Amino acid sequence: MRSLRTGSSLAALVTGAALLLTAPAAHAADTPLRDLAAAKGKVIGTAVTGSKLTGTYGDLAGSQFSSLTPGNAMKWGTVEPSQGTFNWTEADQIVAFAQAHNQQVRGHTLVWHNQNPGWLTNGTWTSAQLGSLLQNHISTEVGRYKGKIAAWDVVNEPFNEDGTYRSTIWYNGLGSDYIANALTWAHAADPAAKLYINDYNVEGVNAKSTALYNLVKDLKSRGVPIDGLGLQAHLVLGQVPATLQQNIQRFADLGVDVAITELDIRMALPADSAELAQQKADFKSVVAACAAVSRCVNVTVWGFTDSDSWVDSTFPGYGAATPYDANYAPKPAYYGIAEALGGTTTTPPPTGACTAAYGVTSQWNTGFTGQVTISCSGAALSSWKVSWTYGAGQQITQAWNATCTQSGAAVSCANAPYNGTVPDGSSVTFGFNASWSGSNPVPAVTLS
Repeated sequence: MRSLRTGSSLAALVTGAALLLTAPAAHAADTPLRDLAAAKGKVIGTAVTGSKLTGTYGDLAGSQFSSLTPGNAMKWGTVEPSQGTFNWTEADQIVAFAQAHNQQVRGHTLVWHNQNPGWLTNGTWTSAQLGSLLQNHISTEVGRYKGKIAAWDVVNEPFNEDGTYRSTIWYNGLGSDYIANALTWAHAADPAAKLYINDYNVEGVNAKSTALYNLVKDLKSRGVPIDGLGLQAHLVLGQVPATLQQNIQRFADLGVDVAITELDIRMALPADSAELAQQKADFKSVVAACAAVSRCVNVTVWGFTDSDSWVDSTFPGYGAATPYDANYAPKPAYYGIAEALGGTTTTPPPTGACTAAYGVTSQWNTGFTGQVTISCSGAALSSWKVSWTYGAGQQITQAWNATCTQSGAAVSCANAPYNGTVPDGSSVTFGFNASWSGSNPVPAVTLS
């Protein structure tokens, strides 16, 4: 359903070095989520933005998850912005990354009413022309990635909340059989790929999920190739449907797989320790419901870090919807997922903490500009000091919004008189220029 947010963030500015955050000590020693999921016979995935698959973002995407979903890169408006002119750059990049990290790819999405190119939505088409365009699109895209995509969200969001068909270019122009045709064309283009119908607000038993249930039952009875159902699971804090596991099971009983395809759980901002604890319980509940049903095969989060989430820009005042914070530190939600998959943590994450994140925002032949952000969640500071040790002879030449001193390789930066206070849910940033020669490895930072 959703676009990953493309707004600027510190992570997006890191060019010369990766962003590193001091995280809870347990995290480095914990079993990666993908290994925990594999032990349960499940796949754990995340939606990703291709341009960010470097540095810490890339490291986490590759090490923690066994499946990747392109957030926007495979949507029609991206791959064919002008009729007959294709752009596969980001989609190819994500597929290549997944292959290099022994991951599946979940294709998203072939038939949707949103994010279509203007030439398609503004055109005047007969039913025959529209059907031909749709068949060509599906055949071209699925055919390009034949053998490289484990599953496709073929049809996305076909229903209204009351269970009636959504009025779209496809339903209005082709009738309800556009769904059966799309699945048939996708199967012809790649018979090995699993084919899904995907929708939101269908996580519990309700009118919309029942319409989806009846559609799948009908398609199965007609011999239409349908392998699975995707439950998007864009949820609100404390509102996991009580009938989630029951609903997953009833779809599984039809003889199809089920996947949680776009899981995030948003909360009112700023996030506090009570909300983060509830979010952990909610993530754990959703993943546990999937783990309990043998044919629930995949749980995918819609972006694993808050810096790559669509929520903040779509629901003003809400956010913090993913398992990692904007500085790539695992939140309690991460541990909720791990626990639902049978994992344990030797050192539980703190209920409230302040952290420091170091990043390089620009770099040139002899120098670079760095930035450190101090963030608090469930805690607060009245003053702060950040320390690190350079490993390759880097030397700070100038600093702002902090007083920095350097002795040999050791650097210490303390707050300025005006920015020592960091309230719960807030952050402060300071920057510096420095010289380097040969290499510029990212140091670990300590906040005191």
